[in-house]
Amino acid sequence: MKIVLEHITKRYPNRNRKVGGVFTAVDDFDLTIPDGKLIGLLGPSGCGKSTTLNMICGLETPTEGKIWFGETDVTNLTPELRGVGMVFQSYALYPHMTVRENIMFPLGNLKGPDKLSKEEMLRRVEEAAGLVQIDELLDRKPSEMSGGQQQRVAIARALVKTPKVLLLDEPLSNLDARLRLSTREEIRRIQRETGITTIFVTHDQEEAMSISDQIVVMEKGVIRQVGKPQHVYDEPENLFVSKFLGTPPINVFAGRVVDGRLFIGDDEVFAVPGVADGAVTVGIRPEGFQPATHGALHCELVAVERMGRDTSVVAKHLALDAVQMRAIVTSDARIDRSVETVCFAVRPEKCRLFDPKTGERIRFDGDAVGEGATR
Repeated sequence: MKIVLEHITKRYPNRNRKVGGVFTAVDDFDLTIPDGKLIGLLGPSGCGKSTTLNMICGLETPTEGKIWFGETDVTNLTPELRGVGMVFQSYALYPHMTVRENIMFPLGNLKGPDKLSKEEMLRRVEEAAGLVQIDELLDRKPSEMSGGQQQRVAIARALVKTPKVLLLDEPLSNLDARLRLSTREEIRRIQRETGITTIFVTHDQEEAMSISDQIVVMEKGVIRQVGKPQHVYDEPENLFVSKFLGTPPINVFAGRVVDGRLFIGDDEVFAVPGVADGAVTVGIRPEGFQPATHGALHCELVAVERMGRDTSVVAKHLALDAVQMRAIVTSDARIDRSVETVCFAVRPEKCRLFDPKTGERIRFDGDAVGEGATR
């Protein structure tokens, strides 16, 4: 099912009566979600991603704009008429019911021509349970299951109605790190097997990037960038996106361009042809640093942390906008921990320039945009 969000906006009355006016939670959100794809809505808390999901579901009505499921305008349809399955952050399972009864519950509410026989409901429950691999747990109560198993029950309950659209609102937040990893892999597997158009809301960029066909990065109710996960990581259109994506985060410096050369502090880093002279904001990914005896960037060494296959070098620089920076280098890189200064060569393909005032990307010759941008 293709979903089209046509310039939707959601405003609420401002709770601060002294200020008055309205609060805009989602602002002119315009997006087409292709049929059968898994889309990640990504952004910090309060950016409007859950409000957007609730408008798609029908729990909220847009103040402006329209929502289309295929060729049908569903903007004012109630949730039960939209054919959506919803999985919330809390599992919301009935504790007195078995897994089988929890999964079957939505089917018992079907009326008229959609009403199913008991045999058909049981068949669908078995099918949904098998899909999420909990078919051996149907007679258990939720209290007898792990968090990951309970989340699978919630997903099965959403799938049992054979929805046109599956909506997941922070579904992994209550799980520990190991369970989050295995459960997100299961979500991706289920989505591929069913082909259901799926929208996954999260503030965890690693989750979104690992399972999504496309990610939508939001800030303050506005779409900041849309594209394939790796493309958005490699080619951020603005400083916000570059800082939001990546663990460890991108290192940000105050820089300047003089005669086509990039300077960070007093360090001349490399050539940036085509960029006008003046101040720039410089973002360098942690993997963009290479320890080098005669490297251009001179930093104060703070610590060297061995992390198995990688080594994390913690350092300081006067032009840095944070207390410390972090470079990720290979484990065979030899860093002398006794020295005060560590030198790095900077990989231009891992360096991005931004306008200090607007935060928008500044491109330089050779800084080409790769494939994968979509909107």
